[in-house]
Amino acid sequence: MSGLSGTSVIFDLDGTLVDSEPHYFEAGRQVLAEHGVPDFTWADHERYVGISTLETVTLWKREYGLRASVDELLAAKNRRYLELARTATRAYPEMREFVELLATEKVPMAVASGSSQPAITAILAGTGLDAHLRTVVSADEVERGKPAPDIFLEAARRLGAAPGDCVVLEDAAPGVAAAHAAGMRCIAIPYVAAQADAPEFATAGLLLRGGQGEFTARGAYDWLVRSVAASS
Repeated sequence: MSGLSGTSVIFDLDGTLVDSEPHYFEAGRQVLAEHGVPDFTWADHERYVGISTLETVTLWKREYGLRASVDELLAAKNRRYLELARTATRAYPEMREFVELLATEKVPMAVASGSSQPAITAILAGTGLDAHLRTVVSADEVERGKPAPDIFLEAARRLGAAPGDCVVLEDAAPGVAAAHAAGMRCIAIPYVAAQADAPEFATAGLLLRGGQGEFTARGAYDWLVRSVAASS
């Protein structure tokens, strides 16, 4: 019998399972340039890591005084992003190994992402992760995005799991806050290293300050087994 019996694992997608933030940045840079904002930088982009695409473009409209509607901006950014994501999105090797390790143990898994459903589907198919990750919740399907717990609670519902039996993997402060609000344990792998001291990250059961460079499939698995044993 697995030491993870009764546990479900929920993954954030962008910056956690796959290295897609460069595509998001490039899609955003292109859309903003078309709407008269020519100097959008990576540092600007980092302010929006971890919130949904809809919330990002809503903030842009206000912050940059854009004329286009939120719907137009959202459609343009999603379209650009999909073009980039389909061509080459890389799954983090240790994350892929972790997913495969959990799959052999028959641990129920889901993806809960602020991206659009077509983007999530395209990335999971393109990386081959869709072989193991078939339960998917997009921010478009819930009322409130992260840091609200809605998306993780919906993922748990679809897995038929109690929130207290779920462990979330997240790279951004809003997602870690959402996991905490949902009553779930969390493994935090900060994408933006400078944000590791954010108070939200302090709520994580396991915080890997070095981000993906510090994450190993075996280390995460062993922590999971220990934390399940401690809570049973």
